[in-house]
Amino acid sequence: MLCNNRHNPMSRREALASLCAGFGSLAFAGMLAREAQASKGVLAAPHFQPRAKRVIFLFMHGGPSQVDTFDYKPLLARDHGKPLPFAKPRVQFAQTGNLLASPWKFRQYGQSGAWVSDLFPHVAGVVDDLCFIKSLHGSNPAHGGALLKIHTGTDTFIRPSMGSWVSYGLGTENADLPAFITICPTLGHGGVNNFSSSFLPAWTHGTPIGHAGVPASQAQFEHMLAGLPRDIQRKELDYLQELNARHMDRVGADGMLEGRIASFELAYRMQATAPAVMDLSSESKATKDLYGIDEPKTDNFGRQCLLARRFAQAGVRFIQCTHSYKWDQHGGLRDGHSNNAAEVDKPIAGLIRDLKSHGMLEDTLVLWGGEFGRTPTAQDGDGRDHNPHGFTMFMAGGGVKAGFSYGETDDYGYYAAVDKCDVHDLHATILALMGIDHEMLTFHHGGRDHSLTDVHGRVVKQIFA
Repeated sequence: MLCNNRHNPMSRREALASLCAGFGSLAFAGMLAREAQASKGVLAAPHFQPRAKRVIFLFMHGGPSQVDTFDYKPLLARDHGKPLPFAKPRVQFAQTGNLLASPWKFRQYGQSGAWVSDLFPHVAGVVDDLCFIKSLHGSNPAHGGALLKIHTGTDTFIRPSMGSWVSYGLGTENADLPAFITICPTLGHGGVNNFSSSFLPAWTHGTPIGHAGVPASQAQFEHMLAGLPRDIQRKELDYLQELNARHMDRVGADGMLEGRIASFELAYRMQATAPAVMDLSSESKATKDLYGIDEPKTDNFGRQCLLARRFAQAGVRFIQCTHSYKWDQHGGLRDGHSNNAAEVDKPIAGLIRDLKSHGMLEDTLVLWGGEFGRTPTAQDGDGRDHNPHGFTMFMAGGGVKAGFSYGETDDYGYYAAVDKCDVHDLHATILALMGIDHEMLTFHHGGRDHSLTDVHGRVVKQIFA
């Protein structure tokens, strides 16, 4: 016998019902139906008319260089090898030298005339669908803090992730799948904290499919209730519910236990839904070619992007694809960024074209970017250091202006300079596109109300279509 105290003996089964630690990450998913949300006082509808119904976040772990991708700086090429003509930040991740011109040529594309480097020829073909934000800035030059900031809004505390906040506010459109799925997430630089529900209800936690060390072709949901006939599984779950009811009668409400039991129920339902969504065999060769599937360079990220489209179709609210951990070129910029871009360029453009062909781009917000940018000054001869002071991300669909660019960095691409956009502003804007007022979506914890943007954030309405 196990005991919760000297006077209250607890059977092994009761202990399992109270602890329920055997289902790993799926213990943090579940309770997805809107009626379950309403019973817990969670938003059942947006605050106002949403422009987007779902988010697909294409995260480039390591920090792509803005001045080598989408932020064209002619003066950087002109003044190659010269000192930066103004002061570098007081706090730097490492020391850098003189200005380093981009090894790639920039050209204008589309009716919008957007400047794109030769690194991204496929993305260049869809620039008229993109909305660039070129004046982003964060607060931390280290990967760990910067990843937490872009995912959770803070670089100093463990807080709920962006996907968890969106899930908490809106739930999912399919009760047989999690509200928030992250495909091949990174296990470094904060790891699970980048898709954690923290103090939000457990069902808002991101459910991972594989991790960065597993090829997307082999990535699976873990701890599914497979291996037993479904009628036996049903009896086991019913018995857990019975034990749960006894526990509630004895000690009162237990939200954590309710979340665990609901996650088991979700895992049970997912057996009939998730395998079909993850089976790409039904997709045409033309669609697979669009994403670069079965091509050596693009297969891995292409599969992630196609899975993201399929999960979006199935009603998942927030999907993240991670290209990890490759964009950190302190040296070897030309080879590193060339290889990285070759792996993601075709899949990104393929996703945007595919969403558009399915009529989904208009209400799906696609977000691309890393945790920060890179310095326009050289490190180790042919590399660039971390730079949170000015970097670029882009959006597509979801009610943003197409073929549009917002904000500017300085003439060399070091600092956000015109229409500066803090990470808090980015989060406030994403929530607004989803129909959520970032100041009203709060959760009381530790004696005060918390939100994704805390006491910061302004909505960048200038990018709204």
